[in-house]
Amino acid sequence: MTDTPIGTSPGSEPAPIREEAHATTGMHASSTEANAPAYAHWHEGGLEHRALWHPESGRQPPKRIVVIDDTCTADTAFRLASQGSSMLWRGDFHNARQLLNAVARRIDQHRSKHQARQRKDEAAPLSPQEAFNQHRLAQSQRANLLNAILIELDGGFGIDLHRAPDVRQACQAALGHIGEPLLLPLRALQGMVGSFEWRNKGVAVPALPERIHVHYGVFSPLRGEYIDLVAQAPLPPADVAVDIGTGSGVLAAVLAARGIGKVIATDMDERALACARENIARQGLESRIDIVRADLFPQGRYGLIVCNPPWLPARPTSSLEHAIYDPGSTMLKGYLNRLAAHLNEHGEGWLIMSDLAEHLGLRPAGFLEETIRNAGLRVLGRLAAKPRHAKAFDASDPLHEARSAEITSLWRLGIL
Repeated sequence: MTDTPIGTSPGSEPAPIREEAHATTGMHASSTEANAPAYAHWHEGGLEHRALWHPESGRQPPKRIVVIDDTCTADTAFRLASQGSSMLWRGDFHNARQLLNAVARRIDQHRSKHQARQRKDEAAPLSPQEAFNQHRLAQSQRANLLNAILIELDGGFGIDLHRAPDVRQACQAALGHIGEPLLLPLRALQGMVGSFEWRNKGVAVPALPERIHVHYGVFSPLRGEYIDLVAQAPLPPADVAVDIGTGSGVLAAVLAARGIGKVIATDMDERALACARENIARQGLESRIDIVRADLFPQGRYGLIVCNPPWLPARPTSSLEHAIYDPGSTMLKGYLNRLAAHLNEHGEGWLIMSDLAEHLGLRPAGFLEETIRNAGLRVLGRLAAKPRHAKAFDASDPLHEARSAEITSLWRLGIL
């Protein structure tokens, strides 16, 4: 896309930006309430407007909102986003998508030039950890710039723009009932629509008779190697098993399908709990799997406890990344340190963990084995699998070297 204004003919002069305003944060109740809703404010048509601000990234409402339409060029939008402005789109919806794609290309071009200059200036190649940190920083910066293009939705998730799609079902599935005007980054809206399409389609799991249908914000079992490990590992004698951090419920369903008489699936996230309940019902396993809201472990001791914690000890930049990033390995350590107190004498704890963090330099070699020993546990066995996802074979990925060496393991643990 050139700098021709969206929706106008080449060579025409872009109209000036229509209006701009400084946005402020408003609350239903006292600002001291941690979960009080936040609002974005802007001026348009000589009037002040406000709408609920509901970003999945957890960011505060934008401080400056500029109202734009089809006359805004991609270069102008990129400049405004780079200066910290958000842009409320009032033109043709399809043109907004084109603008977002054009801004993404400019971000990537700018990043490529910066990386080329950086490589030229560097005396030595980056370490895996430095490459990861740069990659995460670039991802965060890219997301912030792309999230600057906003769409307004009414209280029923309708969009009053020419050629706007019907996104009501997708937004309802992702956000629940809102009932008032809402501002969303266009990129987030696209994510909700894409997630809804995947939810309807489902993910095939060879070990299960029915597909797993994943809700927005819940980790999807697209990486099948960790599921295969759970489907293949030798089962200990256990009348009851526990699946910690169940997410979509896929591992709980696999355990039940393998013949475990009773499975308790725990999670703290309400989206995950609702998702797991639907999937367990779809598999016809409601009578054998209990979905429980719990911080890791339910009370009691069990013959088998399974956990697939986030694999990378880094800070998530959005609520959707909590299934991947675990700051300080908090969930991993919590599971291992409390496991012995919840196992039967001859019970097993299964830990499903990738070694990608070790290859990236985010955890030292031997960290996991040492943490297992310090928790009063011993290794009974280990199954391993190479990743099959596309990024493991993509040489252009900045983390390709680490990804290509990655191994996912199921550690069978017992009490010392």
